Amino acid sequence: MAKKKTKTRRNFGSGGIRHRGETWQIMWREHGQRHYETYTDEDKARKVLTRILGDIAAGRGGLARDPKDAPTLAELAKPWLERRQKTHRAGTDDRCRWRLHLGPYFGARKPGEVDAASIRRFIEAKLTAGLAASTVGHCIRLLSTFYADVLEQGHATTNPVASLPRSTRRLYRSTYDTKGTPFLQTLADVRRVFLALPEPYSVAFAVGALAGLRVGETLGLSWEDIDLAGRRIHVRQQMQDGRLGPLKDDEPRIVPILKSLAPIVTAWRLKTGGEGLLFKPANLARGGRPDLGTASTFIRPHTLHKHLAKAIKDCGLPKMSWYCCTRHTFASLFVLGGGSLELLRTLMGHASVTTTERYSHLRPDLFTEATFAAMDVDLSKPAGSVVSLPPVPGDLGGRLSPSESETDSKVSLSC
Repeated sequence: MAKKKTKTRRNFGSGGIRHRGETWQIMWREHGQRHYETYTDEDKARKVLTRILGDIAAGRGGLARDPKDAPTLAELAKPWLERRQKTHRAGTDDRCRWRLHLGPYFGARKPGEVDAASIRRFIEAKLTAGLAASTVGHCIRLLSTFYADVLEQGHATTNPVASLPRSTRRLYRSTYDTKGTPFLQTLADVRRVFLALPEPYSVAFAVGALAGLRVGETLGLSWEDIDLAGRRIHVRQQMQDGRLGPLKDDEPRIVPILKSLAPIVTAWRLKTGGEGLLFKPANLARGGRPDLGTASTFIRPHTLHKHLAKAIKDCGLPKMSWYCCTRHTFASLFVLGGGSLELLRTLMGHASVTTTERYSHLRPDLFTEATFAAMDVDLSKPAGSVVSLPPVPGDLGGRLSPSESETDSKVSLSC
């Protein structure tokens, strides 16, 4: 008995293609209706069907959405910020920027109602209110990232931030001069600040200034990350908001333990026992019970800043932040000592070499002797002022005779 022929069923909405004579017909379903198109080439028919089904799956199929029916930016931003807070380190800061700045200005508008002109008015209003240009720039970049999600959902056709002219972008360009960032100019100043700090803050300062670690990276160090025999530090995590988390660039790195840092870390290990975190708050250092998952597990950055401010004042140095005294000092003195920018980028963990190039103005080989002698001209003034004598009788045209000119033509007056 012949087998019963079974009919193959396609998945609903998957579309199909069939050969009819010398043509190829594609079929698909959209908005509850079937659609057909005919092509003479099979390959072209399959490509068109694939594109149509892709557009339908992405929500781009059919008639364009009516802009009046689109939700407001505030309605779209709420779920977007919730997702962003779970996947981005700056999620909390982004939510704050939307709540304080972007939301009150753009929240009630539809996606298609924001254009380059309205964004410029927002920038001018914030700058007039005294908001820093760098903060305004963060808000504009956040708005652009938000519109990328709005475009993906099909609620807008263009990103208005992408159409901003250069004159508008120049308004929120940061005016901070990175080349003018202060740092400890000499190793003698580094030693003075170290001796003025009490433990454990002096040891944390030494790790930051002699290894170039960020504040969170320093406070997140454990003794498992310290290899005294191999003279290296494995930077693989950082403390943020009272919890251990990934690094800023999410890439662990190896930092050498310099000769000046090795005895300090060795002595600190003998003193603390060499277990757990390198730097513990006062209650844990005295043997208190750790409260894991809270800020009391770690020393707070505010505590470091407070002790450093007192030490800087006692040393008679200008006011500087912990970053300037440690990480920025390490990078600056490293370059001044002849270290390469390529190696510095690796040690600092910079995601882009552009950040490391900010220290290029400190290179000792930036200006060679040939540069200094490029325009070798003597512009020094003579020792005295030179004046001409008035003409004497018998000299026509004010000129003396050859015998007279050899002896009395000029007189030098010393200043």
